[in-house]
Amino acid sequence: MGGLTAADGRRIRTGLLFRSSALDRVGDADAAALATLGIRTIYDFRTEPERAARPDRLPPGTQYVVADVVGTQAEHTPLQIMQSMRNPAAAREAFGDGKGAAMFVAHYREFVSLDSARLGFGRVFDGLADERYRPALIHCAGGKDRTGWAAASFELLLGVPENLVMADFLASNEHLQAMFQPFFDDFEARGGDPDLIADFMWVRPEYLESALDEMRTSYGTIERYFSHGLGLQGEALRALRAAFVEAT
Repeated sequence: MGGLTAADGRRIRTGLLFRSSALDRVGDADAAALATLGIRTIYDFRTEPERAARPDRLPPGTQYVVADVVGTQAEHTPLQIMQSMRNPAAAREAFGDGKGAAMFVAHYREFVSLDSARLGFGRVFDGLADERYRPALIHCAGGKDRTGWAAASFELLLGVPENLVMADFLASNEHLQAMFQPFFDDFEARGGDPDLIADFMWVRPEYLESALDEMRTSYGTIERYFSHGLGLQGEALRALRAAFVEAT
């Protein structure tokens, strides 16, 4: 993360915060590349079943922090969604006729409203305010939804205009094409229509818009979301801005 320009013309610093999909498939070359980034802390947004099924392979010397966003409160957990893709008939029943997209619109609202989400995201940003835990990496399973909201909300807090935040959010679709194609191929090989699962394999503008609407309805501004929703005090917010936004 980093490199975007805030509304006042200052740039968001690079090299302090990285985002990723799950780190369970990190190979030796990947681990060596990660080690060069100097990452001190890895924050994992995944649920306990996700972490158990696909445990991260951590670079040596990094601190691992669980920041479970969904917990057991969501109606459809990420692991349940992925498991349903093994059965095209069940997937059609669960996600057909626009139900998949509607489900993810609801999920993005939950990223703002769930107690577990506020605690998880609050834990991450409170940690990022402390230089001892930076550089850091945040991730979920695919790196696009829970991680996508974390990145988008943080960029807004740092003053990045909403249109640039949206463009950065949608860029996940390009970056994740190679990783997700095998899921589409497998679903099709099982007799499923790949278009059926496209609504939740990719990010859509309406997903981020639903989270933003929930944030504004509940808190009014991004600053109040971070202070009242995530529990960050003024000192922590000032520390985040000082660390992540280049000085004039």
